[in-house]
Amino acid sequence: MLRSVACCAAVAFFAAAAAGEGRSVQVKVRLDQSLGPMEMDRFALGQGGLSEEPIFASRIPEVRALRPRVIRLFLQEYFNLLPAPGRYHWTTLDAAVETILKTGAKPLMCIAFKPPVLFPKIDQDVVEPTSYEAWEQLIYNLVKHYQERGAGIRYWEVANEPDIGESGGCPYRFQPESYNRYYTHTVRAILRADPKARVGGPALANSNSPLLPALLDYCERTKVPLHFVSWHIYTSDPLRLRGTIDHTRALLAKHPSLRLETFLDEWNMSFSNPVVDPRFQPCYLAEVAWQMREGGLDYSCYYHIRDYHIEPAAFARFMSPHGVALMTKWWNQMSQFDGLFDYQDHVRPAYFTFRLLSRLTGERLALESADSSVHGFASHDAALGRYNILLWNFSPSPAAVQLKVAGAPSKLAGRQLVLDAVHPSDDENNRLRPERALAADPGSTEMKVDLEPYGVTLLFLDLGR
Repeated sequence: MLRSVACCAAVAFFAAAAAGEGRSVQVKVRLDQSLGPMEMDRFALGQGGLSEEPIFASRIPEVRALRPRVIRLFLQEYFNLLPAPGRYHWTTLDAAVETILKTGAKPLMCIAFKPPVLFPKIDQDVVEPTSYEAWEQLIYNLVKHYQERGAGIRYWEVANEPDIGESGGCPYRFQPESYNRYYTHTVRAILRADPKARVGGPALANSNSPLLPALLDYCERTKVPLHFVSWHIYTSDPLRLRGTIDHTRALLAKHPSLRLETFLDEWNMSFSNPVVDPRFQPCYLAEVAWQMREGGLDYSCYYHIRDYHIEPAAFARFMSPHGVALMTKWWNQMSQFDGLFDYQDHVRPAYFTFRLLSRLTGERLALESADSSVHGFASHDAALGRYNILLWNFSPSPAAVQLKVAGAPSKLAGRQLVLDAVHPSDDENNRLRPERALAADPGSTEMKVDLEPYGVTLLFLDLGR
């Protein structure tokens, strides 16, 4: 009986969505009111922590189409950068860096390795090398190597999730004092090799970790360079994610002399309890992008580009048996929803949200919504003569949007694209389905836009030629 009622409710729910029934929402866009550069390329990507292979090498053109400014890369021990004292190995890491460069992005290099030469004991709580002199020489040579290759790497991040260690996939679990000491030696070597580099961290798993306030106090007091701070969160609630931005910015406000950039460089839906409705994640990405922009975040790196099975033997070189078991169970046996491409290298619907965001080039335009679940971005690219309006409905109920487009300089014509998250084809024309033609008169025009639950749509309008 309960099953029957649930089925009937589901049928009614989707029928209402298809009919466009639901609350009415007022949205206004001003095509003549610029808010400054759009810069959606700051809404970037991350990959790594899983294999020394160039994981997404088969998808370079598709990633290039997203136009990320940076791609975060884990420098794990499997790259074998220091195989013996005074001997360096770059070839394996070069392939991963080159893959990123081919996308048009620059690597954000996350230092998360423990060469056995300097860390002979596998223990997440042994976090400092046997010789800081040798460690600094390794880091100096690493940075210098990519400088000499013309890689254009600007950002170097010191450690990954150092507050939780192996459970975060990395071999370090620091205390504030040890992290500050390790950070000092590491950034000294980085900046000796490249004085123009930007250095930061701690790439926290928990934005409330005591490592960050201790680092801020320490760098302010000692004048050790710190250019950005970074942290992570996995949650299906965009407002909770926004809360970490607000929290971090409030913490930085206590240290105004540091003038730091902010990086939320790992984020996605909840790992432990992901939403499996295929429409949710694409809309979630758009809503998170809006919360990040409204919260004043400088950069983000979506984790990650492609799901990948790990090789346990590679992790056994630098993690305990317990840590290797954690990674093996998680990446090789659990269902995963992280990658823009799945284990079989198929495109996930989330990829197409990034495709839509990448079209928001030029200047950001004013857009106002009267509904807390319906948000949007609008942009104008003068070189293309195009206006883009991206709208979404982060809600399980449909919305009928009354869209007022004001400030059109002349007659405009374009089309609406609808992101279809359930279509079985990877064809972009099916996923970003072209629907009705659009027109806007000089001055103001009103349009009705129906958004299904978790619906995402793009309206583009071109100047006449």
